[in-house]
Amino acid sequence: MTKTWLITGASSGLGRIMTETLLRRGDRVVATVRRQEALGDLETRYGDRIRIVVLDVTDAGAVRQTIDAAFAAQTRIDVVVSNAGYGLFGAAEEVSDEQIERQVATNLVGSIQVIRASLPHLRAQGGGRIMQVASEGGQVAYPAFGLYHATKWGIEGFVEAAAQEVAPFNIDFVIVEPGPTATNFGAGLDQAPAMAVYEATPSGDMRRGLASGSFAIKGDAGRSVDAMIDAGDTQHPPLRLALGSTAYEHIETALVRRLEAIRAQKSVAYAADTPS
Repeated sequence: MTKTWLITGASSGLGRIMTETLLRRGDRVVATVRRQEALGDLETRYGDRIRIVVLDVTDAGAVRQTIDAAFAAQTRIDVVVSNAGYGLFGAAEEVSDEQIERQVATNLVGSIQVIRASLPHLRAQGGGRIMQVASEGGQVAYPAFGLYHATKWGIEGFVEAAAQEVAPFNIDFVIVEPGPTATNFGAGLDQAPAMAVYEATPSGDMRRGLASGSFAIKGDAGRSVDAMIDAGDTQHPPLRLALGSTAYEHIETALVRRLEAIRAQKSVAYAADTPS
């Protein structure tokens, strides 16, 4: 049975590969992009099975209009993939106010608005699924990626709450947490100017590692997309979907450490209760 998907940020990376894969198997895709011509080759090849819409997710009004029009034009949209986003690199002191505002507006607020705009339509059609592309960086943190992490940790918290709110309407969520994956993420990275004071710090080490390309990238984009599509097709998918061995290992390590830390504080936590 064919499905209809709505994918934001479909012009490159996982969004582009997912769009191609879905069209190739016979599904329909509403794809949002920043430039109309970005998916022209797919439009030529697949005709009316792909609908391309120009959208900047930082424009809340445009998000609502685009989502409303997409649902109005389709009999049903089965899966909404909130994928639009990019990375910001720089220590907390290095990034500018403008960079912070754009990062939060795109990755966090933009994703929230896509979800909010989709919910009434999914509710009206009797259910559906929202797939939010986050990152292993929604569970772990690296120096000089603090603002990126703020958006990914933030959207994971929002989704976890929203999932509880709309479960009675047969709407569910999948939070996708890829590790380092061979996409064009690095090419789109917004980098703040370096401050000399951070040269001999973990932030400086991270900056040098990025510049040298020395970080191992084990994730395969095609296989990651296949896992995402499988999650879109599965009747009861997990709330969180870690993709790649790096993501799995880093997230597992972080969760074990947090569990150990909170258990060590149990007596302190309980002592803060009002005496019974």
